[in-house]
Amino acid sequence: MKCDTANAAAVKFGKYGGLFVPETLVQPIMELAQAYERLRSSDDFKDELAGLLRNFAGRKTPLYHARNLSRELGCKTYLKREDLVHGGAHKLNNTLGQALVAKRMGKTRLIAETGAGQHGVATAIVGANLGFETQVYMGEVDIERQKMNVYRMELMGAEVIPVRSGSRTLKDAINEAMRDWAASFEHTHYLLGTAAGAHPYPTMVRDFQSVIGLEAREQILEAEGCLPDSIVACVGGGSNAMGIFAPFLTDDVRLLAVEAGGRGPGKTDRTADNGASLGYGSNGILHGALTKILQDPYGQILESYSVAAGLDYPGVGPELAYLAETGRVQPKMADDRTAIRGFRALSKLEGIIPALESAHAVGYALSEPGALGEMAIINISGRGDKDLATVMDYENL
Repeated sequence: MKCDTANAAAVKFGKYGGLFVPETLVQPIMELAQAYERLRSSDDFKDELAGLLRNFAGRKTPLYHARNLSRELGCKTYLKREDLVHGGAHKLNNTLGQALVAKRMGKTRLIAETGAGQHGVATAIVGANLGFETQVYMGEVDIERQKMNVYRMELMGAEVIPVRSGSRTLKDAINEAMRDWAASFEHTHYLLGTAAGAHPYPTMVRDFQSVIGLEAREQILEAEGCLPDSIVACVGGGSNAMGIFAPFLTDDVRLLAVEAGGRGPGKTDRTADNGASLGYGSNGILHGALTKILQDPYGQILESYSVAAGLDYPGVGPELAYLAETGRVQPKMADDRTAIRGFRALSKLEGIIPALESAHAVGYALSEPGALGEMAIINISGRGDKDLATVMDYENL
């Protein structure tokens, strides 16, 4: 493994983050970091991205006062409606930004990984819209439970490549995408979907997703004249959580990061049976960064589990690991049963079917309403159409 210590020191979050990659990936990562650093301050780039977010993605998304859920929780609750972004999830915020970076770097091909399929769909969307050849790596397990999203990707011209190695889920899809990128970076951009991995990805993805929190901050001040007591978001790798948390980091607002608690008791030494890296993880290197990961005493990565494919990942972004260690973000968990309860409750109470990932945040709120204070924002990171078959199967067990 290669660690470029001079660059890594500049991008660490406390002791987390950095650049720990094979030699073959150092050049494309450094080229990407330099291009992003140049473009992030370009007014022309920012204007082009803002126009696409507004006119194509459909931003701003509403901050909705969920009156019925508020009564259920005994707390005034707002929902940040990322489920209304074009494509059905927050993922398009990041894919638009990265695709524009790739375009200005002269790349002609996009590759991506996906678990729940929403990032794959968002990558297929920008590939079609901006004229890229697009291929998406997806674990066989996730292909089976997200067939509709696979069809959506293919409908928009993306090729979905099944990953049959390892646990055949998100971790393995990332591994395969990184191998591809190492061999094809001269014309290919790896469009990573979460705020994890080596620099510059955690910073770049957080920046592109922070539009969520910037809007929410402005909207809650307009609606209430003050900030909320708490913000709740689900966490897999951390893109939607960092997106809504980042603009509130210096405020007196409780930030609650809800991870996948899995099926509950019954862990073995080769499976974590959850996706709770902040809650159960220890320090290790995964996909190019030092962060919190699920591993055994010998440093072997454990197979994570969640009913929500997007939370089925044995690590977390390094900035979230740092924020949890310093106490600024509070890690919480919701198991499958709690998530299904959140899924059904929001559907019935508000007529909003959330993604199973977001349902973990809703389920946690229903289980621990006292943690929210008097006013809260829950980030609904995506819509739940993709998860209907999964929920039906779960309830028929």
